[in-house]
Amino acid sequence: MRLYTITLLAAGLFFASLSITESATAQQEPNFELAERFTGSNMQNMTGSTFLGANWIEDEDRFWYEWQDGDRKRWTFVDAARQTSRPLFDVQRMAAELSEAFNRGFNANDLDLRGFDYDTDRQLFSFHVDSIEFKYYIDRDELVKGDSLEYEEREPWATYSPDSTWIAFAREHDLYVMRTDDPDSTEIRLTEDGERWYSFQQNHGDTTSTERLRSRANWFEDSKKLYVKRQDWRDVDELWVINTVANPRPELETYKYNMPGEDNHYQDEILVFDMETKEHVRLDTDKWPDQSLGGAYFSGGGIFTSEKSDYLWILRRTRTWDEVDVVKANTTTGEAEVLWSEKSEPYFNTRYAQLGIINEGEEYIWWSERTGWGQLYRYDSEGTLQNRITDGFFMVGDIAAIDTTASTIYYEGFGKEDGRNPFYSHYYSVRFDGSRQRLITPEDANHNIRMSDSRNYFVQNYSRPDMPTRSVLRDKDGQELMVLEETDLTRLNEAGYNLPENFSVKAKDGVTDLYGVMWKPADFDPDKKYPIISYVYPGPQVEPYPRSFSIGGTAARAHSLAQVGFVVVAMGNRGGSPLRDKWYHNYGHDNLRDYALADNRYGIEQLAARRSYIDLDKVGIYGHSGGGFMSTAALLTYPEFFKVAVSSAGNHDNNIYNIWWSEVHHGVTAKTETVTVENEDGEEVEEEKTTFSSRIPSNAELAGNLQGRLLLVHGEMDNNVHPANTYRIADALIREGKRFDMMIFPEARHGFGRYTAYFERMLWDYFAEHLMGYYRTDVNYNLPD
Repeated sequence: MRLYTITLLAAGLFFASLSITESATAQQEPNFELAERFTGSNMQNMTGSTFLGANWIEDEDRFWYEWQDGDRKRWTFVDAARQTSRPLFDVQRMAAELSEAFNRGFNANDLDLRGFDYDTDRQLFSFHVDSIEFKYYIDRDELVKGDSLEYEEREPWATYSPDSTWIAFAREHDLYVMRTDDPDSTEIRLTEDGERWYSFQQNHGDTTSTERLRSRANWFEDSKKLYVKRQDWRDVDELWVINTVANPRPELETYKYNMPGEDNHYQDEILVFDMETKEHVRLDTDKWPDQSLGGAYFSGGGIFTSEKSDYLWILRRTRTWDEVDVVKANTTTGEAEVLWSEKSEPYFNTRYAQLGIINEGEEYIWWSERTGWGQLYRYDSEGTLQNRITDGFFMVGDIAAIDTTASTIYYEGFGKEDGRNPFYSHYYSVRFDGSRQRLITPEDANHNIRMSDSRNYFVQNYSRPDMPTRSVLRDKDGQELMVLEETDLTRLNEAGYNLPENFSVKAKDGVTDLYGVMWKPADFDPDKKYPIISYVYPGPQVEPYPRSFSIGGTAARAHSLAQVGFVVVAMGNRGGSPLRDKWYHNYGHDNLRDYALADNRYGIEQLAARRSYIDLDKVGIYGHSGGGFMSTAALLTYPEFFKVAVSSAGNHDNNIYNIWWSEVHHGVTAKTETVTVENEDGEEVEEEKTTFSSRIPSNAELAGNLQGRLLLVHGEMDNNVHPANTYRIADALIREGKRFDMMIFPEARHGFGRYTAYFERMLWDYFAEHLMGYYRTDVNYNLPD
């Protein structure tokens, strides 16, 4: 692997920074040992579990969970009604029985039980070791060993019906089913018109396989029918990436990719297949040009079913994202009716667009931002508004559960509790008629709940970035019944771990509150000066800082980077999140490149004014994907302020990024005009034609502003943000005669995969070199195994 430095003359290795670090020769040396100690993997090894995933047994008030302490893994069984908890099994005894079964030793503190789950039908737990299935009967504490033939891993191509009667799959782009009880595995072909890019397969671009592949089939709960959302991509232009390290020759990968403003847009349709007749019907959902039926950014995919297969409910939207129809379609006749429609400028917040179907469509629960705040509304079977369920100047998030018997909704809310971070999730219950609204998760923290099927109990995890996770059992009214687990930081604290800090600043308007998190070195000295580095992501779907306790992902990267000798911050910006009011979320519309920049700079300036240890002459910035785009834009917009940027997988030119991100968040203009065309009979007739256009400012337009140091990083096989995004800004910088650094990871996708550890150490190095004036002479990175 080589890091290529691009200059006007040649490409070579890193050069020492000349202009930025000459005045910083007296700075402290970076502490790479401390950074290694607190990488995400090391912190997780010292800590164990930070979230309790409750596995409720179907239709029971009992659940089990797996929990990892710093030194052991264990399984626990809880009876919520009796408020009792006990080990699911004795790990020492389980290890002994497995050792006897396999004639080898097993570590009782770290049992590797694959596929551990509860089989509702057989009323037992099952798992496998080395492809041997084991059954565990909890009531009689009995472990039964099967053999390899009894453990049949479900094939990746198979989509089973809920009653396990049918398997749906695809072959050469057509749809098939077969019965699970057929000893001959007779294949029943349901379609004959599937083709590449207009396919019933998940992999709609496949050209090589004649084998069974996974289909796009979705089963109704009663297993009588299935539906497929089929998309026609045949006229959409192709895009390519190359795997340069493939053997024996580099390989070209071809895929379809819609870009903003393009004429040739994919087309959606939904077909429903009846298992009794083997016939199908195409739903009559055509209305707008280039419309979408559910799809990208819709909560739950935007297509909804009930217990029966008589109807399908679809959220249909315009290409301009400003109008949504709630459609009810008859799965027998294909007829579709609009229950109600909603317009929302500049675009509809589809991420929380939820439709609750009550008693097979007798009434509906609907989420809407019509007041500027996301709230819940109740409609009758004909689509007539009955009442507003929630009311207030706060945001309703996801619906956690609906109890139809008690006419009660359990939902997530943001910003309802005064004096708390409005991005913290709290949970509430409310009746369908809007009465008896109550808070059921009272702590000042970010919450997550998982309810039992009876809706009598829920397991709650709550934490903050500066407060480790606490997991409890509560009843439906929010009464705490049992403390289940607490994240154990003993070993992490012994290693010198320091919790991050929460902070708030004002946006550039001087009015809007922004929130963020700060990480400091474990050996922090308030009397010293530290460079400050901002980790950024502009949104608009999520802000870059953690809301819960986290020692993984981007939070871990920020923490380990701080240990090198920096103050690292992550904060929000206007337009960064849908969790506040509509004005806040839509702030960046039609200004996709620049909207987040001023808030980030102003926030850093406020922090430096309050905290004397922040060195405002040494400001760095980094981010990935949208954050890669933003970090470069910041360096080029405020070159006198931001001195160093590391921009990875950045969508530097959103005109060549995907159609969903760019058109919804920047905007797309529709133009309809009457044109003369020739019909099938050769006659000239007039018809209406709608075209769409979108133009988004790119980072390349700012290339001449570069003054600081910039490292561009991309994966060569990134089929999300195409590498052309980075190549285009690189080309613009070269044309301007600018010096910068660049790394392309062979074979890497958007997330870098096996190169992640390497990239993280590059990040440490680059900021140490250009903010501390330290140039590492050792060429070897300490990469984990």
